[in-house]
Amino acid sequence: MRHTGTALAAGLLGLVLAACASDPTGPAPGASASTGPTASGSATVTGNLTVLAASSLTESFTVIGSRFEAANPGVRVTFSFAGSPTLATQVTSGAPADVFASAGATSMDAVVAAGAAADPQTFAVNVMEIAVPPSNPGGVTGLDSLAVTGVKTALCQPQVPCGSTAGKVLANAGLTVVPVTLEPDVKSVLSKVQLDEVDAGLVYVTDVHAAGDKVKGIAIPGDVNASTSYPIAALERSANPRAAAAFVAYVLSPDAQAVLAAAGFRAP
Repeated sequence: MRHTGTALAAGLLGLVLAACASDPTGPAPGASASTGPTASGSATVTGNLTVLAASSLTESFTVIGSRFEAANPGVRVTFSFAGSPTLATQVTSGAPADVFASAGATSMDAVVAAGAAADPQTFAVNVMEIAVPPSNPGGVTGLDSLAVTGVKTALCQPQVPCGSTAGKVLANAGLTVVPVTLEPDVKSVLSKVQLDEVDAGLVYVTDVHAAGDKVKGIAIPGDVNASTSYPIAALERSANPRAAAAFVAYVLSPDAQAVLAAAGFRAP
């Protein structure tokens, strides 16, 4: 706490000033007395922050990142979106990053096993949906249509969360679907649909939502649908651990959870 001198005797003033100099509650040199909590509930953070996130988080995390920056004007957030296995490999190979948000537990488990992160927390859940071009040239009406000869279907590669989850959906429905392409991430599947290169793609509900009128969504019955969980963790080698922890806390906060819900994600 800072003290202002008054019309006291010189000796008393000297004592007051000495007490102020040793006051442990005073702000550090150069610190602002107005420093307060952020939207994440932590002290104000600064610096650069690199977040590696699953491609299905692109739209929602872009909004969340902007809001986090607004709450912390001294922070600049940079995102790298890709398939979760690709990002996990980058992390375990030592790529510089501060936060990892994965689609599915497998990639996060690999990062934790490598000692690159600890205590991941699940912040969202996603389910699958069929995406078709607006004109629906393949006449797709549901999952059964994907097994019809001549219907061109795009899936994610099986090692990618959207691919393994799509595999569970098809297994639950008792269907065998031979895709015409296996894509590295869900946004690539969605792009194939948007470009009319395929008749259908199995993507997440959130991807259909984000695409707007560029695709048409066909719901998958709940009794055969499957879900993907999304864990997040600050990385052990983060160059900005304070900001990394604050970002993770913000993703778990009601404000960020509202953004995710509006994008179609479900609460964990």
